[in-house]
Amino acid sequence: MPERKVVDATNHIPRKRGNGVLRREVWVDGAGQVTRYNLAYINHGICGIDNGRVVGYDNAHGFHHRHVMGQVEPIEFTSYEDVEERFELDYLAMKEWK
Repeated sequence: MPERKVVDATNHIPRKRGNGVLRREVWVDGAGQVTRYNLAYINHGICGIDNGRVVGYDNAHGFHHRHVMGQVEPIEFTSYEDVEERFELDYLAMKEWK
């Protein structure tokens, strides 16, 4: 069975709450295991490079990695749930930069 997208969410953040967009995409295989993911906080007012991605996590290009203000660094992958938690913590910390 081919993989299927189970999460495709875009949440627009009001200007008074920090502005920007939270983007989440998740694909799973036939057994329900996460095969691909893309989590991103996008705010062109904070980051003018990397398509406005302030912080994000994905596993495109064959490896798990983190984007921060235009820089890409590999991450140690233990589980999708761990990555999602790390993304949430990073997003909350980034909100304090304003």
